[in-house]
Amino acid sequence: MKTTTTKMIVGLAVAAAAGAAIGMLLAPEKGSELQKKIRDGLKSVMDDMNSILGAGKEIVESTASDAEEKMNEMSSNLHRIDN
Repeated sequence: MKTTTTKMIVGLAVAAAAGAAIGMLLAPEKGSELQKKIRDGLKSVMDDMNSILGAGKEIVESTASDAEEKMNEMSSNLHRIDN
């Protein structure tokens, strides 16, 4: 699941960036204005990606913590059964 989700997020980000870049390149503007728009667009995409990755990291850490807690609980229950 992790790989599919990661591929989907990266694919969406790449598609959004490519679409924005194509749209900007086709618009009749001065070069300096176009460069600024591209820079600002890429910064926005990177900020969004950092936000998505941060949320993903929190989910992974929470899931790992929950799994560790469950393992400790199961181990404790097994020790009680053995005694």
